[in-house]
Amino acid sequence: MAATLTAGAPARPRKLLASRRTRVGILYALPVVVYLLVLFVYPIFSTLLLSLKDADGSFTLHWYADALTGVNLSVLFTTLRISAETAVLSLVFGFVLAQAITRLKPILAGLAMLVVVVPHFVSALVRTYGWIIMLGDKGLVNETLTAMSVPGAPFQLLYNELGVVIGTTSMMLPYTVLLLYGVMRGVDRRLLAAASSMGAGKVTIFRRIYLPLVAPGLASAGLLSFILSLGYYITPALMGGPNQTMIATLINQQVTKENQWNGAAAQGVILLVLTLAGLLLVKVVTSLGASRKKRSA
Repeated sequence: MAATLTAGAPARPRKLLASRRTRVGILYALPVVVYLLVLFVYPIFSTLLLSLKDADGSFTLHWYADALTGVNLSVLFTTLRISAETAVLSLVFGFVLAQAITRLKPILAGLAMLVVVVPHFVSALVRTYGWIIMLGDKGLVNETLTAMSVPGAPFQLLYNELGVVIGTTSMMLPYTVLLLYGVMRGVDRRLLAAASSMGAGKVTIFRRIYLPLVAPGLASAGLLSFILSLGYYITPALMGGPNQTMIATLINQQVTKENQWNGAAAQGVILLVLTLAGLLLVKVVTSLGASRKKRSA
């Protein structure tokens, strides 16, 4: 009996300790849970319920039907198109820039990354007005092209889709460079050297070895740029024209000018669904990339 009591004695403190740790963990997590419930979950469910209510409070899908027809559907397609164009251009320029930075010495690479990141800390509104000044008829770009006697100069670079894509691409470029730089730094250069020593050309090395290794990063960076562009408001609103109205601008118009909260809520839910679908795709691509690395290791 004494042996039994002696063996069972340490079990109680362990249970009490585990219980105490559990309570402390719950206590620490409680403020975060309350924060998420109040400022994240509740607004989303409120928006969802608002999008499903008619003027008299009855259930309806009218606002979703309205959001997916006519002008609203055209705005949705415009948003998807501009977001896709922004993602592609961000990938192209981001890939070239990140690849160039990885070839620099550590000190120079750090300075280059600083140049890429620091403008991101400037207000998006200020940067957008900077682009408006540069791309205007009397701006630096058109003045330079006119001085070089380029046929057709000055060009219309603002208040059209070209201006919106230029602006949004500049806003998304830091995200793309940061993601791609991290992925490219993780590539084992010995693999490239081994392929070169076995007679593979630069194009073959890039296509068969380097590109597959950085492909998950490319997919993640492109999808991130696409997702962020979907809900971007400031740059498209200031640098675009009536034909470049994006869904965030439409939501703002419905709330501030038309006082149509139900329709704006439906547009917001559609935008949220698109964003969640993009995030899910990023997760799938990242998981596939991780599994590929494990198989290659």
